[in-house]
Amino acid sequence: MRPKVIVNCAMSADGKIASRLRKQVRISDEADMARVHKLRNECDAVLVGVGTVIADDPSLLVKKTYVDEVRQPMRVVLDSKCRIPQDSKVLDGKSPTLIFVGEGNVTPVNGAEVIACGVGQIDLESMMLILEKRGVRSLLVEGGGKTIWSFVKAGLVDEFKVFIGSKIIGGDVAPTPVDGEGFAQEDEFIQLKLVKTRLSESGALLEFEVE
Repeated sequence: MRPKVIVNCAMSADGKIASRLRKQVRISDEADMARVHKLRNECDAVLVGVGTVIADDPSLLVKKTYVDEVRQPMRVVLDSKCRIPQDSKVLDGKSPTLIFVGEGNVTPVNGAEVIACGVGQIDLESMMLILEKRGVRSLLVEGGGKTIWSFVKAGLVDEFKVFIGSKIIGGDVAPTPVDGEGFAQEDEFIQLKLVKTRLSESGALLEFEVE
């Protein structure tokens, strides 16, 4: 069975995850940050696209500030052309890192294992099989918008969790949780079932399952 895929993101009250300059914005409050780190700790692997690595340089690690018994997940980066900067935090050796690239783009990267998977774009179905064989049972997808869209389009999302913060960012080109070309027809839309809500001082968490 393929790994369970959980999408987790935070967006402003008007549905943006960053400014029009694609600069990282702190949207989650402290309570939600604790939830995110506990969620990472529960999952076998955390995945982002290389665009997120280049823009935000996340470590994708679990912080001891939020979790008592830390179990660092594997880190996975989708990087079809192997553009990842060598000084990226995900290459710090503190947890295993896999970089999936397109055929013909395998380049040695210190601190990571580089795996060819797909021509042009990453073949997500094949990647999921590889992760399953590596013992990954749960995969947390944290962004960015185009990466999340690729999982939605492929029908690979099982749960969708979104924290809605108390900011308005605005902008025609400001990124959203699910970017990419999007669906055109209503019968293509992914139907979700709201299973849990939680209010905090500065926002609300909505947790959905894919029907």
